[in-house]
Amino acid sequence: MEVAEGDRVLRAAEHLGRDVARDDLAEDAVGRGRAHRPSVVRRAPGVGPIGRRARPTTVKNMTVPTRRPTVRRWAGASAVVLLSSLTLVACSDDDPVPTSGETREPGGSKKSPKPTEEPTAEPTASESPTDDGTTVPIYWVGDGPGGQPRLFREFHRVEGNPLTEAARLVMGGGQPDDPDYRTLWPEVEVADVGATDGILLVQVPGDGFTDRPDGMSKRDAELALQQLVYTLQGVQQERVPILIKRGGSDFRLFGLPTDTEFAQASALETLNLVSITSPVEGATVTGDTLTVTGVANSFEASGPCRLLAGEDELAVVGYQAEGWMEDKLFPFEAEIPLDGVTGEVVLQCETDDPSGGAEGNGPSIDTKTITVQ
Repeated sequence: MEVAEGDRVLRAAEHLGRDVARDDLAEDAVGRGRAHRPSVVRRAPGVGPIGRRARPTTVKNMTVPTRRPTVRRWAGASAVVLLSSLTLVACSDDDPVPTSGETREPGGSKKSPKPTEEPTAEPTASESPTDDGTTVPIYWVGDGPGGQPRLFREFHRVEGNPLTEAARLVMGGGQPDDPDYRTLWPEVEVADVGATDGILLVQVPGDGFTDRPDGMSKRDAELALQQLVYTLQGVQQERVPILIKRGGSDFRLFGLPTDTEFAQASALETLNLVSITSPVEGATVTGDTLTVTGVANSFEASGPCRLLAGEDELAVVGYQAEGWMEDKLFPFEAEIPLDGVTGEVVLQCETDDPSGGAEGNGPSIDTKTITVQ
């Protein structure tokens, strides 16, 4: 499969290794250009994540993708179902993608970050990127099951300090590539983001938005802060707490105190449980097969990816992720045959719904509109 890309469309095809903590942050360090090398963070005694855990809530006026009928359980090797022939074809899962869902203890307990080795250098500014910029993960808000807002990830290329520019995309009115996503932040000025004394310090010079804007609930405010936490920790490749330093005399932001550090909330309660990494929104693809990569946490680690053209389902392939019984998302990869497929189509990946819609809010869904040539 070949992918043609626009200026802001990144092909997430080159994945770095696990970080020093041997966890799952490295999936956020992905991109075609040079990925950001984290600034050194010197841990001060007693510094640890003590901020409150965000709770997802309803976001109004967001498009919910149409839920497709539940498919059977996908066991063992993935199977491709071509509607024209109903032939089952085995799929390869030999080249897994690193996972993206950062984790913390279920139930809201918080642990201080534990790197495997203590940095010895003084804190430094973020590495200067190359002329073509740095690829960073950005977490946006979209609709999860039942219309509940969840975080979805895209990769964007930025110039300058990757931490600062990533924060500005989230907090300053940046636009996602996928029209199903958005940010919960109004436009908030960000002066700088730097790594120092065991934290990532976000400098917000203005004193606006001490209270929540009209239409923003407390849950929305908490999820907005998780947008920032997941994004900056993904850029930094380290699960360090976030501290926001405000101007003025009232240090609240959206009605929440900022005199404590913000930690990462549970991945299963914050992230959408399936996320497509590649192809990206708006990609043009050629070839006989479409390689789909992503991350998920689905029942028995399996679920379907579909190719849709309007109401027609052109093909469906079952993916098998690397796991499911932990508080994180696991990588998956699947191959969808493109025989006879041309034009604009929608790639839709889902989690499995073992109840067939009888219980809960249905599967988590992520979609990408692509063009097949």
